[in-house]
Amino acid sequence: MNDRAALDLLLAHGPLSRTRIGKLTGLSKPTASQLLARLEAAGLVVATGTTEGRPGPNAQLYAVNARAAYAGGLDVNPRRILAAVADITGTTVGEFELPTPGRRSDSVVRQVTDALEGAVKAAGLAVADVRRVVIGTPGAFDPSTGRLRYASHLPGWHSTTLLDELAAALPMPVEYENDVNLAAVAEQRLGVARGDEDFVLLWNEDGLGAALFIGGRLHRGFTGGAGEVGFLPVPGTPLVRQVVRANSGGFQELAGAQSVPRLAKSLGIDTPETPYAEVAAGLLTRAAAGHEQDDRLAELLRLYAQRLATGLASVTAVLDPELIVLAGGVTAAGGEPLRALVQAELAELAASRPRLLIGEVQHRPVLRGALESALATTRDEVFDTAR
Repeated sequence: MNDRAALDLLLAHGPLSRTRIGKLTGLSKPTASQLLARLEAAGLVVATGTTEGRPGPNAQLYAVNARAAYAGGLDVNPRRILAAVADITGTTVGEFELPTPGRRSDSVVRQVTDALEGAVKAAGLAVADVRRVVIGTPGAFDPSTGRLRYASHLPGWHSTTLLDELAAALPMPVEYENDVNLAAVAEQRLGVARGDEDFVLLWNEDGLGAALFIGGRLHRGFTGGAGEVGFLPVPGTPLVRQVVRANSGGFQELAGAQSVPRLAKSLGIDTPETPYAEVAAGLLTRAAAGHEQDDRLAELLRLYAQRLATGLASVTAVLDPELIVLAGGVTAAGGEPLRALVQAELAELAASRPRLLIGEVQHRPVLRGALESALATTRDEVFDTAR
């Protein structure tokens, strides 16, 4: 327990002296010295520099050995696969992006292995150096069938044998997680949700979805579909039937990225003919920056906030979260002005009053969450084995 406590402190604080480790753990100097000698012999801790600028002799600093283990993460969508490798301290040491549009649907295993190998090569490692990989995709793999559900727009990923094929092709354990869940993991480990056990992350980019943390744990549901709030029937839009076949639902139609250009056009705002997620983010960025000077932009921001709050009111009524995190490129583009409007509107529509915050992990949050998830298990394995 002392060894693990010291390792966790070094991960959290960076290099520490023997004296500082002793104070933080409550251990005596001789016990702290024995602990560090044991961890150094196991290859988990290395001496790295000395303290400077303080009275008295310089003290030796110790840090977690970054090369003790590596973990990988993949973020998959219909256009590309992002892959990365991180060392045990969480530092990303290699990244690779594999474009996938137009690729044959039967090449998914090759795509995954190529993307991972690209990241491993960028890190200067071998594939065998990676102890565990977490893959994030839209939708979720049904635990009873092994089939990907809720993601009909991801070609080639729906074979019932895919997980077995990937397990045979990759030499390390592989886990699969919904991409929005991984964005929430990133916020819970590194972002605005640190210390929060009950929160919802609303993700809005190519699709509208949510991740649910209940009692400090991800809630996935019976088929892995918990949080697929894009399918939620809501007032203000026609009732969508056969939602899986349509790959859409009421909340998606009301407040998904595709709704923003439509709303802008109805207000007489010119919109470029580019992918709607990019258009939506651009419009909301303009609205957030110029809503006080332009009545049309102000109305766009107000109406869109009302739409987001309409769906969130149902989520709040069911889950009563302490916190709602607004994430994804579309909602993040609205920034603080959008967040404040949604907060005010939700106060009118919901009985409870959760805090609303914009997500902090803006750079590749799904990939970061995949790495954090893989690293958590890797650290448990490496630290426990060494003990």
